[in-house]
Amino acid sequence: MSRVLIVDDNADLAGTLRDVLVSSSEGDEAFEVDVAECGKDALLHARARGFDVALVDVKLPDGSGVDLIRPLREASPNSEVVLITGFASMEAAIAALRAGAFAMILKSFRPDELVTTVRQAMTKARLQREREELERRYRAVVDLTDVLVLALDSSGKVVLFNRKAAEVAGVSPESAVGRDFVRAWIQKEDHARLDEAIALARQGKRASSDIETGFVATGRETPRRIRWHLGGAGPASAEGDAVVYGIGIDVTERRALEKRAADAEALSAMGTLALNLAHEIRNPLNAAKLQLHLLARDVGKLEGEETRTALLRRSEIVGDEIARLNRLLTEFLELARPRGIAREPVHFGELVDSVLSLEREAAEARGVRIVRDVAAGATALGDGEKLRQVVLNLVVNALEAMKDGGVLTVRAAPTPDGMVMSIEDTGPGIDSAVLGQVFDPFFTTKEAGTGLGLSIVRKIIDQHRGDVRLETVAGKGTTVRVWLPKKT
Repeated sequence: MSRVLIVDDNADLAGTLRDVLVSSSEGDEAFEVDVAECGKDALLHARARGFDVALVDVKLPDGSGVDLIRPLREASPNSEVVLITGFASMEAAIAALRAGAFAMILKSFRPDELVTTVRQAMTKARLQREREELERRYRAVVDLTDVLVLALDSSGKVVLFNRKAAEVAGVSPESAVGRDFVRAWIQKEDHARLDEAIALARQGKRASSDIETGFVATGRETPRRIRWHLGGAGPASAEGDAVVYGIGIDVTERRALEKRAADAEALSAMGTLALNLAHEIRNPLNAAKLQLHLLARDVGKLEGEETRTALLRRSEIVGDEIARLNRLLTEFLELARPRGIAREPVHFGELVDSVLSLEREAAEARGVRIVRDVAAGATALGDGEKLRQVVLNLVVNALEAMKDGGVLTVRAAPTPDGMVMSIEDTGPGIDSAVLGQVFDPFFTTKEAGTGLGLSIVRKIIDQHRGDVRLETVAGKGTTVRVWLPKKT
């Protein structure tokens, strides 16, 4: 039944209004009527039971019915208030409507006029409740979905940002509203393409394909990769501007897996070639090294200190380059050769200590202070020798990044499902433009680097079914985090 609250200190009039409404009740449009004699009682009733429509006399013992409109509607949301008065000027009617009244009825009204007005107010209140329920369900669906959902107004500012979008952006949904979406979160090089796609969607058109962009979260330098599907939702204003809705799917992990699969396929193809060529390459390298040794011995017999020193220096350079070629071949074979891993408990305290002991002299020479923070329970199941190579490669990289000294911090601690290790340096960091390439084979920013160290690290961690990630802050340093499961 629809609830009607009559607020009037005239008991006879209130009784008459009740009788008219009750007698007109039929079927689904039956009325349940309550009466309050003053504004205070009306508010108590509204908070306790609520109402759908309130019939309020303009003059009440404790105040004006107009002043009661807003408190009543706040006490009982999605309700309507109809004012009853014996005299109403145009100014009074406008004031009542501004205060939120549904309508104003003059006393000496006809019963059918009253019933019609109440039913119209009931219909509006019911529609408001239905709309609110639909909006609540819509919001729940939008917030529960695991894709990014947003809406942009005619100027590209955010009017809707769901929970997933806020989570990826690193902000709250409320704080995102009103911000320029493209300029706030999209990578600069993708601005033009996404602006064009949004403009097409606003016109009711679609781009030839979904748009994939970089998405830069607040406080995070490494962008996510998001694939956007955009569409318009009709006019949003009298000028005909359309709201544009966007649905974004985070494809960062998928792209990373695709890239790693492509790398693995390429390395697999190169592996066979590398194994066949390794013997042929090493033979001339060893021969060249032997001949260089003999040459250096003969040079030492020459007369003339200056000539002898110059020739020996050149032979050392050639020797260093041969050693570099040999090291490159060894690393390449390690990366390309399909080999299994051992399965045994690895205690990272002992492993880290052995690596730090080996590199301590190099750290002191560079003015680097070493901080060790390894928990006693930091263990993982895997290949100790391969994991030692991971730690060694990462420690060497960190030391080489701190040419002018700094702090190297090695941490390891158990987690509920495995073990996490981090190696932090206080070097200059890595340029965000190349951050996505650091694990690629042969990519390096070092003058004499092979570009295989981090590729080998990732391959070994992949073999252990773990995860390796790199975080960097320009001017502050780089952190590499390695997670290994309890079981491989």
